Amino acid sequence: MPNSFDKRKEELNEFSDILEKLHMKEKDKPTPIPQIPEDLICKCPSCDKFLIKDDLISTLNVCPNCNYHFRIGPKERLSQIMDEYEELFVGMEEKHLDFPDYENKLDIAKKQTQEDEAITTVYGKINGMSAYVGVMNSFFMMGSMGQIVGEKVTLLAEEAYKYNRPLILFTASGGARMQEGIISLMQMAKTSAAIAKLREKGLYIAVLTDPTFGGVTASFASLADITLAEPKALIGFAGKRVIESTIKEVLPKEFQTAEFNLSKGYLDKIVSRKDLKETLSLILKLHGYDNE
Repeated sequence: MPNSFDKRKEELNEFSDILEKLHMKEKDKPTPIPQIPEDLICKCPSCDKFLIKDDLISTLNVCPNCNYHFRIGPKERLSQIMDEYEELFVGMEEKHLDFPDYENKLDIAKKQTQEDEAITTVYGKINGMSAYVGVMNSFFMMGSMGQIVGEKVTLLAEEAYKYNRPLILFTASGGARMQEGIISLMQMAKTSAAIAKLREKGLYIAVLTDPTFGGVTASFASLADITLAEPKALIGFAGKRVIESTIKEVLPKEFQTAEFNLSKGYLDKIVSRKDLKETLSLILKLHGYDNE
Protein backbone atom coordinates (compact mmCIF):
# COMPACT_ATOMS: atom_id res chain seq x y z
CA MET A 1 0.00 0.00 0.00
CA PRO A 2 1.44 3.38 -0.96
CA ASN A 3 1.74 5.82 1.90
CA SER A 4 0.12 9.26 1.81
CA PHE A 5 3.36 10.97 0.82
CA ASP A 6 3.79 8.81 -2.27
CA LYS A 7 0.19 9.37 -3.26
CA ARG A 8 0.55 13.14 -2.92
CA LYS A 9 3.74 13.05 -5.01
CA GLU A 10 1.96 11.10 -7.74
CA GLU A 11 -0.89 13.65 -7.84
CA LEU A 12 1.58 16.55 -8.13
CA ASN A 13 3.43 14.84 -11.01
CA GLU A 14 0.14 14.27 -12.80
CA PHE A 15 -0.82 17.92 -12.28
CA SER A 16 2.58 19.03 -13.64
CA ASP A 17 2.04 16.94 -16.77
CA ILE A 18 -1.32 18.60 -17.33
CA LEU A 19 0.20 22.08 -16.93
CA GLU A 20 3.01 21.21 -19.36
CA LYS A 21 0.53 20.04 -21.99
CA LEU A 22 -1.50 23.22 -21.59
CA HIS A 23 1.65 25.32 -21.86
CA MET A 24 2.67 23.54 -25.08
CA LYS A 25 -0.74 24.19 -26.60
CA GLU A 26 -0.39 27.89 -25.82
CA LYS A 27 3.04 27.94 -27.46
CA ASP A 28 1.67 26.30 -30.59
CA LYS A 29 -0.89 29.07 -31.04
CA PRO A 30 0.17 31.71 -33.59
CA THR A 31 1.16 35.07 -32.16
CA PRO A 32 -1.74 37.45 -32.75
CA ILE A 33 -0.92 40.28 -35.16
CA PRO A 34 -1.81 43.66 -33.69
CA GLN A 35 -4.47 45.51 -35.64
CA ILE A 36 -3.12 48.75 -37.11
CA PRO A 37 -5.61 51.39 -38.26
CA GLU A 38 -5.79 51.61 -42.07
CA ASP A 39 -5.43 55.39 -42.00
CA LEU A 40 -2.09 55.09 -40.19
CA ILE A 41 -0.03 53.09 -42.70
CA CYS A 42 -0.01 52.26 -46.41
CA LYS A 43 1.88 49.85 -48.65
CA CYS A 44 4.10 51.09 -51.46
CA PRO A 45 2.81 49.58 -54.74
CA SER A 46 6.37 49.50 -56.10
CA CYS A 47 8.57 48.02 -53.34
CA ASP A 48 5.84 46.53 -51.07
CA LYS A 49 7.26 48.29 -48.01
CA PHE A 50 4.84 49.47 -45.32
CA LEU A 51 5.01 53.22 -44.76
CA ILE A 52 3.62 55.50 -42.08
CA LYS A 53 1.32 57.95 -43.83
CA ASP A 54 2.36 60.90 -41.68
CA ASP A 55 5.99 60.31 -42.67
CA LEU A 56 5.01 60.48 -46.35
CA ILE A 57 3.95 64.09 -45.89
CA SER A 58 7.56 65.09 -45.26
CA THR A 59 8.67 63.30 -48.46
CA LEU A 60 5.92 64.90 -50.60
CA ASN A 61 4.18 61.52 -50.92
CA VAL A 62 7.23 59.85 -52.43
CA CYS A 63 8.41 56.47 -51.13
CA PRO A 64 11.76 56.95 -49.33
CA ASN A 65 12.81 53.39 -50.23
CA CYS A 66 12.23 53.22 -54.00
CA ASN A 67 11.28 56.79 -55.06
CA TYR A 68 7.78 55.71 -56.12
CA HIS A 69 5.63 58.82 -56.61
CA PHE A 70 2.20 58.27 -55.09
CA ARG A 71 -0.76 59.83 -56.86
CA ILE A 72 -1.85 63.02 -55.13
CA GLY A 73 -4.81 65.37 -55.40
CA PRO A 74 -4.91 69.04 -56.44
CA LYS A 75 -4.71 70.43 -52.90
CA GLU A 76 -1.50 68.53 -52.14
CA ARG A 77 -0.02 69.45 -55.51
CA LEU A 78 -0.79 73.14 -55.20
CA SER A 79 0.54 73.30 -51.63
CA GLN A 80 3.84 71.87 -52.89
CA ILE A 81 4.46 74.25 -55.79
CA MET A 82 2.53 77.46 -55.08
CA ASP A 83 3.38 80.28 -52.69
CA GLU A 84 -0.24 81.42 -52.76
CA TYR A 85 -3.17 81.05 -55.13
CA GLU A 86 -6.79 81.86 -55.84
CA GLU A 87 -9.09 79.23 -57.33
CA LEU A 88 -10.81 80.16 -60.59
CA PHE A 89 -13.98 79.04 -62.39
CA VAL A 90 -15.62 77.43 -59.35
CA GLY A 91 -19.16 76.04 -59.40
CA MET A 92 -19.51 75.29 -63.11
CA GLU A 93 -22.17 72.64 -63.84
CA GLU A 94 -22.52 70.05 -66.60
CA LYS A 95 -25.40 70.22 -69.06
CA HIS A 96 -27.30 67.45 -70.86
CA LEU A 97 -26.60 64.69 -68.35
CA ASP A 98 -28.57 61.95 -70.10
CA PHE A 99 -26.33 58.97 -69.30
CA PRO A 100 -28.00 56.62 -66.76
CA ASP A 101 -26.96 57.29 -63.14
CA TYR A 102 -24.36 59.86 -64.26
CA GLU A 103 -25.54 62.59 -61.90
CA ASN A 104 -25.34 60.18 -58.98
CA LYS A 105 -21.78 59.20 -59.92
CA LEU A 106 -20.82 62.87 -60.10
CA ASP A 107 -22.28 63.50 -56.65
CA ILE A 108 -20.32 60.57 -55.22
CA ALA A 109 -17.09 61.80 -56.80
CA LYS A 110 -17.65 65.30 -55.42
CA LYS A 111 -18.23 63.98 -51.89
CA GLN A 112 -15.25 61.63 -51.98
CA THR A 113 -12.76 64.20 -53.30
CA GLN A 114 -14.27 67.41 -51.91
CA GLU A 115 -13.72 68.88 -55.38
CA ASP A 116 -16.33 70.02 -57.89
CA GLU A 117 -14.64 68.48 -60.95
CA ALA A 118 -11.64 66.51 -62.23
CA ILE A 119 -9.50 69.63 -62.55
CA THR A 120 -8.73 72.53 -60.22
CA THR A 121 -7.73 75.80 -61.89
CA VAL A 122 -5.96 78.62 -60.06
CA TYR A 123 -4.01 81.83 -60.46
CA GLY A 124 -1.10 82.33 -58.07
CA LYS A 125 2.63 82.63 -57.56
CA ILE A 126 5.53 80.21 -57.83
CA ASN A 127 8.56 81.63 -56.03
CA GLY A 128 7.07 85.07 -56.54
CA MET A 129 6.23 84.65 -60.24
CA SER A 130 2.60 84.72 -61.34
CA ALA A 131 1.18 81.83 -63.36
CA TYR A 132 -2.09 80.16 -64.29
CA VAL A 133 -2.09 76.56 -63.10
CA GLY A 134 -4.45 73.65 -63.65
CA VAL A 135 -4.18 70.37 -61.74
CA MET A 136 -6.11 67.31 -62.85
CA ASN A 137 -7.43 64.88 -60.25
CA SER A 138 -7.16 61.15 -60.95
CA PHE A 139 -9.35 60.44 -57.91
CA PHE A 140 -12.33 62.21 -59.53
CA MET A 141 -13.79 59.67 -61.98
CA MET A 142 -10.21 58.76 -63.00
CA GLY A 143 -9.54 62.33 -64.08
CA SER A 144 -11.76 61.85 -67.11
CA MET A 145 -12.22 64.87 -69.39
CA GLY A 146 -15.78 66.06 -69.84
CA GLN A 147 -17.29 69.40 -70.75
CA ILE A 148 -16.30 71.14 -67.49
CA VAL A 149 -12.68 69.95 -67.60
CA GLY A 150 -12.42 71.09 -71.23
CA GLU A 151 -14.05 74.41 -70.47
CA LYS A 152 -11.77 75.11 -67.50
CA VAL A 153 -8.63 74.32 -69.49
CA THR A 154 -9.86 76.55 -72.32
CA LEU A 155 -10.71 79.46 -70.01
CA LEU A 156 -7.36 79.13 -68.25
CA ALA A 157 -5.48 79.25 -71.56
CA GLU A 158 -7.51 82.28 -72.67
CA GLU A 159 -6.74 84.10 -69.40
CA ALA A 160 -3.03 83.31 -69.78
CA TYR A 161 -3.14 84.67 -73.35
CA LYS A 162 -5.06 87.80 -72.34
CA TYR A 163 -2.75 88.77 -69.48
CA ASN A 164 0.47 87.38 -71.02
CA ARG A 165 1.15 85.00 -68.17
CA PRO A 166 2.50 81.42 -68.36
CA LEU A 167 0.20 78.40 -68.20
CA ILE A 168 1.14 75.21 -66.34
CA LEU A 169 -1.07 72.12 -66.54
CA PHE A 170 -0.58 68.98 -64.44
CA THR A 171 -2.24 66.12 -66.29
CA ALA A 172 -3.63 62.93 -64.70
CA SER A 173 -6.39 61.28 -66.67
CA GLY A 174 -7.84 58.04 -67.95
CA GLY A 175 -9.15 59.82 -71.05
CA ALA A 176 -12.46 61.23 -72.27
CA ARG A 177 -15.50 60.86 -70.02
CA MET A 178 -17.61 58.17 -71.65
CA GLN A 179 -20.82 59.33 -69.93
CA GLU A 180 -20.76 62.55 -71.98
CA GLY A 181 -20.24 60.88 -75.37
CA ILE A 182 -19.44 63.21 -78.26
CA ILE A 183 -19.45 66.26 -75.95
CA SER A 184 -16.38 64.92 -74.15
CA LEU A 185 -14.60 64.25 -77.44
CA MET A 186 -15.28 67.84 -78.56
CA GLN A 187 -13.12 69.05 -75.67
CA MET A 188 -10.01 67.74 -77.43
CA ALA A 189 -10.46 70.16 -80.31
CA LYS A 190 -11.56 73.04 -78.08
CA THR A 191 -8.63 72.81 -75.67
CA SER A 192 -6.15 72.30 -78.51
CA ALA A 193 -7.36 75.47 -80.25
CA ALA A 194 -7.04 77.51 -77.05
CA ILE A 195 -3.52 76.17 -76.41
CA ALA A 196 -2.45 76.90 -80.01
CA LYS A 197 -3.54 80.52 -79.62
CA LEU A 198 -1.69 80.88 -76.31
CA ARG A 199 1.52 79.53 -77.82
CA GLU A 200 1.54 82.37 -80.35
CA LYS A 201 2.77 84.72 -77.63
CA GLY A 202 2.98 82.87 -74.32
CA LEU A 203 4.53 79.92 -72.54
CA TYR A 204 2.75 76.64 -71.89
CA ILE A 205 4.33 73.96 -69.66
CA ALA A 206 2.78 70.50 -69.26
CA VAL A 207 3.70 68.26 -66.32
CA LEU A 208 2.55 64.71 -67.03
CA THR A 209 1.81 62.66 -63.93
CA ASP A 210 0.62 59.10 -63.41
CA PRO A 211 -1.56 58.23 -65.28
CA THR A 212 -1.97 60.38 -68.41
CA PHE A 213 -3.96 58.59 -71.12
CA GLY A 214 -6.62 58.86 -73.80
CA GLY A 215 -8.04 62.11 -75.07
CA VAL A 216 -5.95 64.24 -72.70
CA THR A 217 -2.74 62.78 -74.13
CA ALA A 218 -4.12 63.25 -77.64
CA SER A 219 -4.84 66.94 -77.02
CA PHE A 220 -3.43 69.52 -74.61
CA ALA A 221 -1.00 67.17 -72.82
CA SER A 222 1.01 66.83 -76.03
CA LEU A 223 1.01 70.46 -77.14
CA ALA A 224 3.27 72.14 -74.58
CA ASP A 225 6.32 74.26 -75.30
CA ILE A 226 8.06 72.33 -72.51
CA THR A 227 6.89 68.87 -71.41
CA LEU A 228 7.96 67.49 -68.03
CA ALA A 229 6.96 64.30 -66.25
CA GLU A 230 7.32 62.67 -62.86
CA PRO A 231 9.44 59.48 -62.58
CA LYS A 232 7.74 56.24 -63.68
CA ALA A 233 4.54 58.05 -64.71
CA LEU A 234 2.53 56.03 -67.20
CA ILE A 235 1.83 58.05 -70.35
CA GLY A 236 0.06 56.93 -73.50
CA PHE A 237 -3.12 56.85 -75.53
CA ALA A 238 -4.49 53.30 -75.39
CA GLY A 239 -3.50 50.83 -72.67
CA LYS A 240 -0.55 48.48 -73.10
CA ARG A 241 -2.70 45.32 -73.20
CA VAL A 242 -5.00 46.81 -75.83
CA ILE A 243 -2.02 47.66 -78.03
CA GLU A 244 -0.47 44.21 -77.58
CA SER A 245 -3.71 42.46 -78.49
CA THR A 246 -4.07 44.68 -81.57
CA ILE A 247 -0.57 44.36 -83.01
CA LYS A 248 -0.04 40.78 -81.70
CA GLU A 249 3.33 41.63 -80.19
CA VAL A 250 4.79 41.74 -76.70
CA LEU A 251 5.86 45.27 -75.82
CA PRO A 252 8.86 46.16 -73.62
CA LYS A 253 8.30 46.10 -69.86
CA GLU A 254 9.10 49.82 -69.58
CA PHE A 255 6.72 50.73 -72.44
CA GLN A 256 4.66 53.89 -71.74
CA THR A 257 6.69 54.87 -68.68
CA ALA A 258 8.05 58.40 -68.47
CA GLU A 259 11.56 57.01 -68.93
CA PHE A 260 10.55 55.21 -72.13
CA ASN A 261 8.84 58.35 -73.48
CA LEU A 262 11.91 60.44 -72.66
CA SER A 263 14.14 58.06 -74.63
CA LYS A 264 11.85 58.49 -77.66
CA GLY A 265 11.93 62.30 -77.49
CA TYR A 266 8.37 62.81 -76.29
CA LEU A 267 9.45 64.48 -73.04
CA ASP A 268 11.95 67.22 -72.33
CA LYS A 269 12.81 66.16 -68.79
CA ILE A 270 11.80 63.87 -65.94
CA VAL A 271 11.67 65.79 -62.66
CA SER A 272 11.32 64.36 -59.16
CA ARG A 273 8.58 65.90 -57.08
CA LYS A 274 11.02 67.46 -54.60
CA ASP A 275 12.66 69.39 -57.47
CA LEU A 276 9.50 70.37 -59.32
CA LYS A 277 8.89 73.81 -57.80
CA GLU A 278 12.47 74.94 -58.39
CA THR A 279 12.48 73.53 -61.93
CA LEU A 280 9.28 75.36 -62.84
CA SER A 281 10.63 78.52 -61.21
CA LEU A 282 13.84 78.29 -63.26
CA ILE A 283 11.91 77.82 -66.51
CA LEU A 284 9.77 80.87 -65.77
CA LYS A 285 12.85 82.96 -65.01
CA LEU A 286 14.60 81.86 -68.21
CA HIS A 287 11.55 83.03 -70.18
CA GLY A 288 11.54 86.42 -68.49
CA TYR A 289 8.53 86.00 -66.22
CA ASP A 290 10.39 87.12 -63.08
CA ASN A 291 9.96 90.75 -64.16
CA GLU A 292 6.36 91.67 -63.42
